[in-house]
Amino acid sequence: MLRRFALPSLYLLAMIMIAFWPVPVDSSAGPELARALHWLHAHGVATFVNYDFVEFSANVIFFVPLGVFLGLGLRRFWVAGLVGIVVSGLIEAGQLLFLPNRFATLTDVVANSLGCVLGAALWLVVSRGHQNREASKPSS
Repeated sequence: MLRRFALPSLYLLAMIMIAFWPVPVDSSAGPELARALHWLHAHGVATFVNYDFVEFSANVIFFVPLGVFLGLGLRRFWVAGLVGIVVSGLIEAGQLLFLPNRFATLTDVVANSLGCVLGAALWLVVSRGHQNREASKPSS
């Protein structure tokens, strides 16, 4: 039983630490990211791949596991998606109210929510595929 909650618990702890770190977690990576983006643009990567694109994509990816874990725990796609949207809103509200050096944005809520919904959709696809395989097995 404890093993079942180990990975979601570690993810939740990491999420809380990152979401409520007093300063933006990417603040020290800014110059390196700018150099990497400049190099990518010089080598043909489209210019829409900029800091905002990277930040939005990172937020989406960061919340995919939450959607998967909520799907596993709640067993309902729409409930998992809704809980993820609420969690995202609460995180951004917490940053707005309690962390003056952080930037709470509607764009972050959208990206986080999208990631959570994608994670819940991934859980749904995998669980349905598993159910279909189980149902198609011949009974003995």
